[in-house]
Amino acid sequence: MDEKDEDVIEIDWMDLLRRTWACRRVLLKALGAGFLVGCIVAFSMPRQYTVGVTLAPESGQTGGNLSGLASMVGLGSVGMEGEDALGAALSADIVGSTPFLLEMFGVRVPTEDGQADTTLAAYLDEQRRPWWGYVAALPGQMVGAVKLLFADEEAAGDTLDPFRLTKKQAAKVELLRKNIVADVDKKTGKTAISVTLQDPVVAATVADSVAARLQEYIIDYRSRKAQADCDYLEKLFHERQSEYYEAQQRYAAYVDANQNVILQRVRAHQERLQNDMQLAYQVYSQVATQLQVAQAKVQEAKPVFAVVEPATVPLEPSGLSRKVLVLAFAFLFFAGTLAWQLFGRDFWHNLRSQFVSSENL
Repeated sequence: MDEKDEDVIEIDWMDLLRRTWACRRVLLKALGAGFLVGCIVAFSMPRQYTVGVTLAPESGQTGGNLSGLASMVGLGSVGMEGEDALGAALSADIVGSTPFLLEMFGVRVPTEDGQADTTLAAYLDEQRRPWWGYVAALPGQMVGAVKLLFADEEAAGDTLDPFRLTKKQAAKVELLRKNIVADVDKKTGKTAISVTLQDPVVAATVADSVAARLQEYIIDYRSRKAQADCDYLEKLFHERQSEYYEAQQRYAAYVDANQNVILQRVRAHQERLQNDMQLAYQVYSQVATQLQVAQAKVQEAKPVFAVVEPATVPLEPSGLSRKVLVLAFAFLFFAGTLAWQLFGRDFWHNLRSQFVSSENL
């Protein structure tokens, strides 16, 4: 029983209440300081607005119509299984890629107050930062200004070279990569696009543009090979058509010129021309059939997306509200001061006394 009693830590709640009441003035000062710091931080941070767009690809058998057409014309089963297709599952990687984000630089974005209608790249230069962000960036700006003074050549300006971005352009790409996010639900195939910016109208405009460009990107990628095959077959179709028409004209001209001639060599040459015409027609007919299948294949390769949740201008900012932020700072200051007054100070004094006594020994 004695060992169990030694392991039990008894808490004198009345003593804690008396000590808390004794340091009430310090706690009130800490509460006021936390409230003040919370106000400074809350009103220094710019408001952010988040807009979400949800896309859903249409389900169905991709190669069903195409296989039916191929079977009807006698080409067997032709499907989309062998295609180099980019599915909607890669939407997150596409949206986060540098080429896709660079294409967003030129999107026109009107602000909510109507005072500006500029490109997204120019708008990013006008976004506000907390005051500590300007302080942290000041040394780098000073170093950049010194380098610019001693540079032999002028900067390239606003020229956009995807192969070699400037520091300013790379910073904008990283900012967009952080604020434009796409998430794909593997079970349903739905793609949720989220855009967070400081202006609600700009955020909605960018979200709508991202959704549209993402659909165009996937459609172009998936139908690129099928379209290339279709273009090649169309070129081949016109060539075989010309060859067939030329063979037909040669045969008709020879027959007209030798209607009353019964010589065997004339008949033999006429038969050869007729065979060439029939062979040219067979090749021409096969290419025409393949072209029809390829045209259907291009259409089948294009995915169709349904906009489940369109972009709308948000009415309230996202993230923590200023009230919650101020209360959080006030609580942290109050709780930290209370913990120091009740436990931290005694622990520190004991630690110091043990350290001093060990030095004396």
